[in-house]
Amino acid sequence: MMPKLPLTIALIQARMGSKRLPNKVMADLHGRPMLQWVLERTKRAKALDKVAVVTSTNSSDDVIEQFCNDNGYTCFRGDEHDVLDRYYQAAKALGAFIVVRITGDCPFIDPGLISRTVQLLWGAFGTTSIAFTPPNDFTANRLPTSWGRTYPIGLDVEVCTFKALEKAWQEAKETYQREHVMPYLYEHNDRFKTLVLNHDKNLSHHRWTVDTPEDLEFARQIAARFPDDKFTWLDILALLEREPELAKINAHVEQKTFKDVDER
Repeated sequence: MMPKLPLTIALIQARMGSKRLPNKVMADLHGRPMLQWVLERTKRAKALDKVAVVTSTNSSDDVIEQFCNDNGYTCFRGDEHDVLDRYYQAAKALGAFIVVRITGDCPFIDPGLISRTVQLLWGAFGTTSIAFTPPNDFTANRLPTSWGRTYPIGLDVEVCTFKALEKAWQEAKETYQREHVMPYLYEHNDRFKTLVLNHDKNLSHHRWTVDTPEDLEFARQIAARFPDDKFTWLDILALLEREPELAKINAHVEQKTFKDVDER
């Protein structure tokens, strides 16, 4: 079993004001809000010490805080558009040593992939000593740059040290760098030690995130085919091999780029 690493905190960003699918994080997915799927699946990652939701101070997101309070989840609120500041303030308040970024629109986020991406930050074997400096500053299982992606959209995990996050918080100036939290780190990989976890096959054509009504319908069809939420991303892949028509539900949806930002 992989040792649990110190002060490793996953922060799940979530808000109600999505432009393409408003209120999506609280949409019903097989009897539970989608955000609860993300929370419960993320919590099963063995590399994590704590999981928290980071939402905005916009009144529309009161429902997210209330949901967290009612169900025993930690919730932190911060700037609506400067999500990098929201992450930094939450990580600082929670005493994070390692910060894991997860988004609330990925109901099939995989605990095993989260742990592998965290482990990659520490090198091949990890460490249990907080005095030890990780050999890397930033790791991810996909990058929206020329480095590309091999895992399906919707399994995205980004991990960095608090020190690296603080540096990005201090220096990032572009609007998209503030809204998407970690672009500053991978755009300056000459300054930050960066590694990407790649799969041995390119599966980037699969779309498992939820950003449109079609995406939500796809997610509901997937969830309905399993008895609970304990299935892995490989189980979904096997399902799609048996029922390839499911992938057609949202195959036409165009993925936004990491430089797309919300209107102010």
